[in-house]
Order: sequence, then C-alpha cells, then structure tokens
Amino acid sequence: MAEKIVIIGSGPAGWTAAIYAARANLKPVVYEGEPSNIMVPGGQLMYTTEVENYPGFPSGVRGTEMMDLFRQQSLRFETQIFTEDITSVDFSSHPFKLKSSEGNEIESLSVIIATGAMANWLNLPNEQRLAHSGGGVSACAVCDGALPAYRDKVLVVVGGGDSAVEEAIYLTKFASKVVIVHRRAELRASPIMQERAKSEPKIEFKWNTVITDVLGDKVITGIRIQDTISKEESDLECGGLFIAIGHTPNTSFLGGSIELDEEGFIGTRQSWRTATSVVGVFAAGDVMDPYYKQAITAAGTGCMAALEAERWLAHKGLT
Repeated sequence: MAEKIVIIGSGPAGWTAAIYAARANLKPVVYEGEPSNIMVPGGQLMYTTEVENYPGFPSGVRGTEMMDLFRQQSLRFETQIFTEDITSVDFSSHPFKLKSSEGNEIESLSVIIATGAMANWLNLPNEQRLAHSGGGVSACAVCDGALPAYRDKVLVVVGGGDSAVEEAIYLTKFASKVVIVHRRAELRASPIMQERAKSEPKIEFKWNTVITDVLGDKVITGIRIQDTISKEESDLECGGLFIAIGHTPNTSFLGGSIELDEEGFIGTRQSWRTATSVVGVFAAGDVMDPYYKQAITAAGTGCMAALEAERWLAHKGLT
C-alpha cells in the first residue's frame, strides 16, 4: 500500500514538513539519511556549535540539540522515521517509487525532497576537525559570525564570489579586520559587491593565494597560505576562518527525474511555492534555496511544502 507522503531528508526543512504533515493526519514517513563522513541526519546544523539567530532560543542552542528537539516533536505526532538514504527515485508513474539504501522499495502518493546542500570545503584535515568541534572554522558567517568567540578578531574569508564578499562585509560588524583570501588576482563577485568590499576599510585582500593548512589545536590560531605564483608559504594569524566557496545540493540520487537549475538546486514552478517540475513532488530547504541558506528559512519552506502536499492530495481525493 502506498504511503500518503514520504519526506526525504531531515534537518529543519524535513522535520518541519513532518510535523505539519503528521498534524494533518497524513502519517508521514521520513527517510532521515544514513550517517557518513560527509553528512549526518539533521544536516548542516549537526556541525554547528551555537545557534543564536533562531527565534525561541534566547540563550542560543547547540545545533545538535535543536535538531533533536525538532525530531522529537515530529515523533510526538507519530511520524515514522527510517535512518536510511533514498538512493533512487522513479517519478515517471504514480504512485511514485523510491528505493532505499537498505534495498527497500517504497511507494508514495506524494514526496517532499528536503535533502539539503553540503558546504564546499577546502578539505584540509585540520579545517574539518576544527569545523566539527566548533574550533573557529565555519561555512556560514551569518550563522556564526556574531558569536563572542569571533568578536574583535582578525577573521579570514575564503572565496571570490558574491557570497564571499557578502560574508566578509557582514563580518566587519564584529571583526577587527577581515582578510579575503582568493586564488585569483581579482574577484568573481558582481561589480557593485566588489566596490563595496574595496571601499570597506576593515577588509584586506590576499590575491593569488591559497590556504594549505589551518593552524591551531582546540581553536584556530592562524592559517598557512601559499602564493600561487611564487609558491612561497607564510603564516597568517587569525581568530576565525569562514569558507565561502559555494554549496553542492544533495540531488544526485534524483537521476535527472526532476528539473534542476544550472547549479544543481531543485527548481520550483512558481516563486514562493515548493511544487517542482513533477506534479505531486515538492522541495524544501537548502536543496531548493541557493540564496538564504538559513535554518529558519529551511523550516519555513518545510511548512510550505507540507501544506502544498496536503492541499494537492486533498484536491486529488487522495487523503
């Protein structure tokens, strides 16, 4: 018998969708994903030590704790959860067919995709260790930049696009200085963003430069950089490192069954809607949001996707 709704992925989007779907008596089934060395159930927030910008937590909350609370709330309304990946989908017929990493085959009348996006990292061993331990390496300045640990410190931003420049400008509110490290001789950001960065007195640039190591034991103390032309290496002291070289949406398992944009994010048919190119399939969270990438916006789109799925099922007489 086909499920009424299957939610692929966890995190703020997936758990919010589950809560709304469960309260609508749709008996949602969540495939929260399998733990791996690059992703765990709960998504990017599982690597975030303190979340201070999510309403309702005046003293802040650890990312892991917040995701556990979301998960518990979905279970309160009898959401069924499987700690498995969905490895392939078939949206060519209805009910939709899904296959899990345990070899299970599932049929569902509607699907919400909330698999998120992975931050692109430099993939340096100490970078990853300090990022996962809360030691001063982050992939989200808006999420973490205001934390006391970063205030009045020299902060480094890696990248050259609009996102990197936006993050650098944001960090000037808290840092003593912000250094943008870029492997090329000029930014890739739009002209207006370049102008803003270059006119900001707190921002400095390291052109034709790559990071070869992240220094520090429990917390970051600096970075080792290399000039891409002379190949000379030097150390730069800093109190925080922000990686801003883009995100990769988790959409490879879809196998071309749904329309994606040029960066691989799921496209929606209308602005401020979550319906995808496949009728009955909806998307929520960072997997369809290359712009905001915040926990609260992910949760908001999870709500939207569940409401749209419920209304679509009701319209089709499938509830």
